Amino acid sequence: MTISGQLEERVNKFDFAAAVAGTPPRTPAQRSNLLPLTALGYQMWREQSLTLLTGRPLPLVREAAYFRALCRPQAGQTWLDIGTSSGFYAGVLARTGAQVLACDISPAMLKVAARRESSPLIQYALLDAERSGLPDASFDGVTIGATLNETARPQQMLAEAQRLLRPGGQLWLMTLARDGSPLQAALGRFGGLSFPDEAQLCAWLPQLEWVGSWRRANVLFGQWIRA
Repeated sequence: MTISGQLEERVNKFDFAAAVAGTPPRTPAQRSNLLPLTALGYQMWREQSLTLLTGRPLPLVREAAYFRALCRPQAGQTWLDIGTSSGFYAGVLARTGAQVLACDISPAMLKVAARRESSPLIQYALLDAERSGLPDASFDGVTIGATLNETARPQQMLAEAQRLLRPGGQLWLMTLARDGSPLQAALGRFGGLSFPDEAQLCAWLPQLEWVGSWRRANVLFGQWIRA
């Protein structure tokens, strides 16, 4: 994929080590994603995770159809997939004809994603999406999966996504929302995970208009548009 001009130059010059210097330590969940074994098994977990979490069938094909129906990505658009992991949303976007910059902090995850989703419309990049260094208003859309739960700074990740959206651009989130359960409390304490609810998410995105959300158990899908 060819990303035009300034954006491609910034991606190519991105200094990952410098970007993460001075940032809070990675959460245990983020550190586990750096492991090749985690990356190899992630897609298997991803295919079953939402069904297991909600207690009802919610396969990837349905998640992809829901995303396409609401966000309607189109050929010629440029999207950023934050925390691409095994490349699920990057692949969904590429199959609509959109160009995708799929970023992750895990080289192991990027290797798996590039093998699974090898479309020429996808460019994979080792980028810290909380401090990307990319130009303002670079993208027509941003997708963030459960990566938001894993970062120690979800507000910063969303602020960066907001900055990178063009006017009229869309933000799509798939995240685990707070349910007050002992399990979430334990995951927060020992895994460093966070579980924002709809009100928190909207408060962290003051420049975006909330279109709507759909929640099944604690799995939350949300859509925002930049005015």
